[in-house]
Amino acid sequence: MPCLEWLDPGTEERGWWEEEKKEGGVKWMQLEHRGPYFVPLYEPLPEDVQFYYDGKPFKLSLATEEIATFYAKMLDHEYTTKEVFQNNFFHDWRKEMTSEEQEIIKDLDKCDFREIHKYFVDKNEARKALPKEEKQKLKEEADKIQEEYGYCIMDGHREKIGNFKTEPPGLFRGRGEHPKMGMLKKRIMPEDVIINCSRDSKIPEPPEGHRWKEVRFDNTVTWLASWTENIQNTLKYIMLNPSSKLKGEKDWQKYEVARRLKDVVHTIRAQYRRDWKSKEIKKRQRAVALYFIDKLALRAGNEKEEGETADTVGCCSLRVEHIQLHPQLDGQEHVVEFDFLGKDSIRYYNKVSVEKQVFKNLQLFMKNKDPTEDLFDQLSTNFLNRHLQHLMDGLTAKVFRTYNASITLQEQLKALTNPEDNVAGKLLSYNRANRAVAILCNHQRSIPKTFARSMQVLQEKIDAKKKQVEEAQEELKKAEEEFKDKSDAKAEDNVEKKKKLLKRLEEQLAKLNIQATDKEENKQIALGTSKLNYLDPRISVACKCPVLLHLQLGTKQLELPEGREVLGQGRVLRHQRGLCRNRRFVPVEEDHQEVLQHLPTPQLPPGPGHLHLLLLPKLPVQPERVPGAPAGSPVRCWGSHSMRFFSFLMEGNGP
Repeated sequence: MPCLEWLDPGTEERGWWEEEKKEGGVKWMQLEHRGPYFVPLYEPLPEDVQFYYDGKPFKLSLATEEIATFYAKMLDHEYTTKEVFQNNFFHDWRKEMTSEEQEIIKDLDKCDFREIHKYFVDKNEARKALPKEEKQKLKEEADKIQEEYGYCIMDGHREKIGNFKTEPPGLFRGRGEHPKMGMLKKRIMPEDVIINCSRDSKIPEPPEGHRWKEVRFDNTVTWLASWTENIQNTLKYIMLNPSSKLKGEKDWQKYEVARRLKDVVHTIRAQYRRDWKSKEIKKRQRAVALYFIDKLALRAGNEKEEGETADTVGCCSLRVEHIQLHPQLDGQEHVVEFDFLGKDSIRYYNKVSVEKQVFKNLQLFMKNKDPTEDLFDQLSTNFLNRHLQHLMDGLTAKVFRTYNASITLQEQLKALTNPEDNVAGKLLSYNRANRAVAILCNHQRSIPKTFARSMQVLQEKIDAKKKQVEEAQEELKKAEEEFKDKSDAKAEDNVEKKKKLLKRLEEQLAKLNIQATDKEENKQIALGTSKLNYLDPRISVACKCPVLLHLQLGTKQLELPEGREVLGQGRVLRHQRGLCRNRRFVPVEEDHQEVLQHLPTPQLPPGPGHLHLLLLPKLPVQPERVPGAPAGSPVRCWGSHSMRFFSFLMEGNGP
């Protein structure tokens, strides 16, 4: 049975922030891994599943059939209704056909993929309906692959790899109205892959009958393998998991740069305000663009090859057609109306009241220009970033986005958090603070297809819980009347039981109502992106820690040394392994599940013998930065990303 394994008190392993820093851009000294896991080769369709052309069954060659299945699987998707997708698919599909197939298959409208589509739908449903034993067998097979290919050895540490599988072949989708949607993503072969490892390591073996494109020994990069994908001719990498040492160090550096910006941001703002009146148009454009990047958290935007990607822009690449100027609008003066497609073809639409000089400059920049001309025609992202480097070492336009996201979270948490709220209320406040950041950064999502149904199910739970509360109120009323008549200990005990039941049901109802509110408010907002990439986790730690959590293992029992107990409560999330080697810390096994919840700061119980689950970030935090930490307890941590998963157990007085 899996259990918590207590470390030898004499065992201590340093965190990455305590290790000696490598010089000359060196990232590691030793790197060994198994290489990428290649997706299985295509298995042909059963004989009774056929493709039809012009109403007649037509036997396809194996390569042509495989590509046909890519399209068939997407028949119920919106993509296959788009002309660009259809044309790109058919063009690439015909290139892979035999000459005989090309002679016959000339019109996509005459192709019938419905039988193939039904086969895969039925296959998917059958997989869902597998008995528990079969699902467990599949899980064990996946775990075996994960164990073999999902880890590497770096400088003596066993590190988890993020995406250890090559991308399967399929049809390119892209974001928004991407001009290349529907094109064929070809299968990645070992001959396409560059392996990176250390010279003294065991070089991974390619699959039998194949060879690697190249083997490199470059310790100045962090990727383990790479290849060039055929759609946009860009490099794809196999990298370490977010819980790794290198990722932790990189994130720490990123947030430290953002923290340094806090000390100079007022000086920078004063300078770009002065530059609004510069005699050089180039400086004025740079100053206005920087104002937008700072105030609105816009991405800088990079130069792109025309026709290669969707028509997306950032601040520096805005065109005249993307903004409208309103001297007065909705009771506000000097309003700029933005409307453009940003990264991933997400629409950015915003009406913002700007300072008068910014408004006047925009009028100047737009004068005598066509709608398709650049708004900042004398500005480039490189020019802007070179200027920022002079203002602060390491400063780029992206740092402003990280800084403004983190400072917004900090300010929102101060404004929204109520110490008197219950757990669900505190989580709602945190999500609202997170939501403010997501709105600032324009992190949107389409409403999930299952949203209406899930809200209906939640409302049914709320209605059922209301009924239970009403019944409990009636039962309490009867118990109180019975106690008045009898006044004995049994009747009094019954009243107390009914009160406790009513209180518990009311708390459950309140929690369900908060869940419904939270779900409705965030149906079109993507909270995860900002948590993952823009929010310094130390802000959340400072606001919410220490957090006592309750480890729930379902039917499994948690084995603890005699005299230990687990305190706190919360909800279950899947656990992701993290490492924190210190005599006061205990690693959690992979197959455990860990609770992650924002709870009020607890009163730590006196005396030894209690096991505390303490929510920590992967960044080093000084003991005094964590309110309520037990005296003498070192606070060291290194784990997975931001506020997702944390896997540390902290005890009060050592094992």
